[in-house]
Amino acid sequence: MSVIRASFIFLVLILAGCATPPSAPPATPSIVVTPPACPPTPLQASAPSALLKPADWPQLTGWSNNDALAIWPAFIANCGQLKKQNVWQDVCAAAASMTPKNDQQARDFFEHWLLPHQLVISDGRDSGLITGYYEPLLFGSRKPSARFRFPIYGVPDDMLNIDLSSIYPELKTYRLRGRINGNKVVPYFNRAEIDAGRAALKGRELFWVDDAVDLFFLQIQGSGRVQLENGETVRVGYADQNGHPYASIGKKLVEQGELQLEQASMQGIKQWGEHNPDKLNALLNSNASYVFFRELPPSPKGPPGSLGIPLTAGRSLAVDPRAVALGSPVYLATTWPNSTQALNRLMLAQDTGGAIKGAIRADFFWGFGAEAAKNAGSMRQEGRMWVLLPREQNPL
Repeated sequence: MSVIRASFIFLVLILAGCATPPSAPPATPSIVVTPPACPPTPLQASAPSALLKPADWPQLTGWSNNDALAIWPAFIANCGQLKKQNVWQDVCAAAASMTPKNDQQARDFFEHWLLPHQLVISDGRDSGLITGYYEPLLFGSRKPSARFRFPIYGVPDDMLNIDLSSIYPELKTYRLRGRINGNKVVPYFNRAEIDAGRAALKGRELFWVDDAVDLFFLQIQGSGRVQLENGETVRVGYADQNGHPYASIGKKLVEQGELQLEQASMQGIKQWGEHNPDKLNALLNSNASYVFFRELPPSPKGPPGSLGIPLTAGRSLAVDPRAVALGSPVYLATTWPNSTQALNRLMLAQDTGGAIKGAIRADFFWGFGAEAAKNAGSMRQEGRMWVLLPREQNPL
């Protein structure tokens, strides 16, 4: 890599909020950049540490009695994207021509057309962290008031969306956002700066809600519902992000000794905030990432994932698309939240997330409602994953 090219990439990573500028010039002319944990762009499916190891169906714990029929409608919807790849065309054509009547017929289809490949890390590990997310309910208004003080913002007009992947392909997994400052392009405002009113967001408010912590968790979940004063419920979904990397506030509380690891659930964090209101803003601002939303049309289906396809409660996964191609069926072997009871299920990789980084790393979508919130907030399980790929595809 040339000095100019490496230096330019390093500057772009700074713009993306993914690297810190050095306090002094490097001692040597060559710069080695280690890619940080920035949100990936959809449909990118390569991760250096991820290996796909061919497996046999009996290796999939619980496969022989799994309710594979439950994902069939969503799998057909995924085929709208998958069939754009030659290797999936025959599979999706065959799926469209049949309607399985039971789980056995659905399993027979997957066994005939696909082969499982277990995700493993280059160091030999075959398990990783499985968390959960859901569609939260917030209470709000289209106008601010003494109660509704916290804005849900749409995408700011002054934020630049920078795509340099056609010139620098190695940057295609980075979300580059910036703004103009004089004759320079600099990183977009971070969470603390946005909340302090430094960004040009006046007039970009979609709704105003009554709880800052609920708004923060809405940004982590990526979509949600807002119940208005007149009883109407509207939906909001992810529109864009400020380019700064995600940082876990639960992890920060554990590192500071404020919470034990088993207490660092969504519910535990909210309770900590209620008991420590003077420390809450500093905690929230430690995550510089900020998500902007759009109002979604009414729909009886789940919120759209990264493919634009509605998520299915209990069947959709958010993954790192550098390791798992979006749209792929994924067999997950894990346990229920706060339990050792097996949770073995055929899922679909339909979403991404700023915190979902790594080969064996997934976020389980639980849906909407109090039970979904409880499961998502407490899920921090160990799990194994197998990606189901067309028989003619060689992932290695």
